[in-house]
Parts: sequence; structure tokens; C-alpha cells
Amino acid sequence: MTKAELVAKMAQESGLGRPVAEKALNGFISAVSNALAQNEKVTLVGFGTFGVASRAQREGRNPRTGQPITIPFTKAVRFKAGNKLKESVQ
Repeated sequence: MTKAELVAKMAQESGLGRPVAEKALNGFISAVSNALAQNEKVTLVGFGTFGVASRAQREGRNPRTGQPITIPFTKAVRFKAGNKLKESVQ
């Protein structure tokens, strides 16, 4: 599902117009992005939790040469599905 399809589906399900649904979706994306940038969790009960996980610096190997390389520290976005979402998928 693309963003445009999601906006259309949100408008249909909520009874709102497309422009209002698009503003709501953009606001949601912005709020979640800002919270994650500040290392905050975003929990939507029954749906899931967005969070930030840190990956420590580690040693790896270049697959072509076999030379050891250092893989730098990084942060990654994680999503853990809630029970209602899990049940709806099964």
C-alpha cells in the first residue's frame, strides 16, 4: 500500500475528506519522527510500539577481500507489534 492509497483508505474509513486525511497522516508521521529523533518511545496500545535501538560498533569482514573492517555505531528504528495487530494478521 502506498501513501496515497493509505490516505484514500483513511478518508474512506473515517468519513473525512482526502486533504484532511492527508494532513492527519503527515502529522502522525511528523510526530513519530520527532519523538524517535529524541530517543522517545511511541506506544499505540493494541497497535504497537515504535522505538530506537542502538547497535554498538563491531568488527566485520569485507566479503570480497576478507579484510577486517570496523562497522560504526548506528541507531535503528524498531517496531514491535501489539497483540490486537498480531491477532488481526493471523
